[in-house]
Amino acid sequence: MTELSVRYATVLRGAAWLSLAFIAMATLSPLGLRPTTGWPPSIERFLAFAVVGGLFAAAYPRYILFAAAIVLGAAMLFEILQVLEPSRHGRLFDAGVKLSGGTVGLIAGWLMVRWMPRH
Repeated sequence: MTELSVRYATVLRGAAWLSLAFIAMATLSPLGLRPTTGWPPSIERFLAFAVVGGLFAAAYPRYILFAAAIVLGAAMLFEILQVLEPSRHGRLFDAGVKLSGGTVGLIAGWLMVRWMPRH
């Protein structure tokens, strides 16, 4: 790997983990502290996990099962942990939206890395 490739991978990995941490904060904080975009919550959830899925797939292309376990496991864990926050609620539908977004992102990120020319 060239120095540029190593830097690129490091930036991608940092972005993936920071994005997941942001989603954790947004998902597990009290409802009044949750950032919103004005879009329907299901679209926000789907897009957030699609972005994280894409970042993890691009950051760990050789370890796609690891990336999938992190993204999809986090989607389930965050939904379960919402039950502990009094102003939040975990729902099966919301978990499905997050899992769908994460899966779409993982596939898109993995395909992007596979189709990119290697230098």
